[in-house]
Amino acid sequence: MEQIVVLDAATIGENSIFDSFSNLGSLRVYATTNSAERLQHIDNASIIITNKVIIDKEIMDSCPAVKLICLTATGMNNVDLAYAKEKGIAVKNVAGYSTESVVQHTFAILLSLLQHTEYYSNYVSSTVYSHQTLFTHIGPGYMELNGRTWGIIGLGTIGRRVAEVATAFGCKVVYYSTSGNNHTSDYQEVDLQELLQTSDIVSIHSPLNPQTKGLISTKQLNQMKPSAYIVNVGRGGIIDEKALAQALKEKRIAGACLDVMEKEPIPLSSPLLDESIQERLLITPHVAWVSDNALKKLMELTYENVRTFVGK
Repeated sequence: MEQIVVLDAATIGENSIFDSFSNLGSLRVYATTNSAERLQHIDNASIIITNKVIIDKEIMDSCPAVKLICLTATGMNNVDLAYAKEKGIAVKNVAGYSTESVVQHTFAILLSLLQHTEYYSNYVSSTVYSHQTLFTHIGPGYMELNGRTWGIIGLGTIGRRVAEVATAFGCKVVYYSTSGNNHTSDYQEVDLQELLQTSDIVSIHSPLNPQTKGLISTKQLNQMKPSAYIVNVGRGGIIDEKALAQALKEKRIAGACLDVMEKEPIPLSSPLLDESIQERLLITPHVAWVSDNALKKLMELTYENVRTFVGK
């Protein structure tokens, strides 16, 4: 019987979400696993299921029973893939489960910041609105997406879906392929500088790799319109956070929406927590991928990856 261990169940819900996996082998589930606990928790397991725990050369050498590393995620940067291949250890991820969830969140956070939703909601809940005579309160106002240029960095599955929705809003879509491999005649392909200079909205949907790390820093932010917004639902580290905070403080761009940060949870020392920029910044705690529908699909596909491997 296969020995299956889940190292960080809390990253996707309660421990019980993995109960069905007991049909595939002897199951142990841990809510979390820190670096020092990895060896103890893995022990003699032949199948590791994890979202964020680092599985490196040290772990693979110290846990000879491991035959499969199953990721409850699309990104595979937490595993030393080259060494796993050398050791004959299979690595499986789950792709495509969160596309609609991430796309929806992209527009949710942008529209919330763009339309000053929190401001207007607070205006009503504070009862100021109840005490006025005019039926409306124009306040800070907001621009429409219709007729604007939406620049997409990373035209993978999620980037293409964002392009479709942006088009439905009436936007002109341009894109920059960070890998140089994704191309389409449906939208105009431009270089990064032109995208930044011409776009009213810039959204990032690319993975973090040597080509994208620090892709957006002071130079690139200075190329954007002062009225432009930037959205990152790709990976933290693509945007230089110190440079972004400074650009917001100096009002060199209109605003930014982030669901991913270079370090998660965001440190208390982060310049992004500066009170002076909060009206132009909206940060959510890496939740774009986690709709109820996406989680259900993730678990189904993860189960199938394990079931296929064990041959049941």
